[in-house]
Amino acid sequence: MRIQVLHRWDLSPAEAIAVQQNLRTKVVTRNEVGQVRTVAGVDISTAGERAHAAIVVLRFPDLQPLEAAEADLPLTFPYIPGLLAFREAPAILAAIERLQTEPDLFLVDGQGLAHPRRMGIACHVGVVIDKPSIGCAKSLLCGHHGMVGPKVGDYSPIEHQGEVIGVALRTKEGVSPVYISVGHKVDLPTAIDYVLRCRGGYRIPEPIRWAHRVAGGERLPKPQPRAEQGTLF
Repeated sequence: MRIQVLHRWDLSPAEAIAVQQNLRTKVVTRNEVGQVRTVAGVDISTAGERAHAAIVVLRFPDLQPLEAAEADLPLTFPYIPGLLAFREAPAILAAIERLQTEPDLFLVDGQGLAHPRRMGIACHVGVVIDKPSIGCAKSLLCGHHGMVGPKVGDYSPIEHQGEVIGVALRTKEGVSPVYISVGHKVDLPTAIDYVLRCRGGYRIPEPIRWAHRVAGGERLPKPQPRAEQGTLF
């Protein structure tokens, strides 16, 4: 995949904030998702002074894992909430470059517009690779929301400074919601729809769950043929 070089990564925190403010103007919040045949999950973990990123591509809509790519890089930026893209995105982009498949949509374990400067890692990565992306976070970074109903698909808008920046979405009954926001080239209703269509009975959508499993050392199963009209071929 083509990775655009939009800025340096060896920046001071003040310079990183300035980059976010500039890139924010490049985020597309209208729906430009075309036909989706593949969805990629993005997960990253850090240990010591290294970051390990995993990308897993799933066939859509049956969510069959097709391909995985990983990258391990040294951490060069400090841990600063709101600036995690500068710490973690280099490893994510290195993993994306190793993919043979070009996914139609990316689900990123992290924030999109639900970020103080509306420039979470899902936005940042989406803009750099110029692909539709969705932020799917396990915790709330900023803003507030009301009670979320108990049923799968129930949600409550996340508001911050008078603006709706995402939703708290129920993806599994009896567990905490996830926090969904626009990354790039997708609108919020479409983001909610794809997260729900990518759930596999767990709180975390299958693409991100698979990325987490691969990052932990699990291997993908052999892809099965797609079933069409009752026939495997």
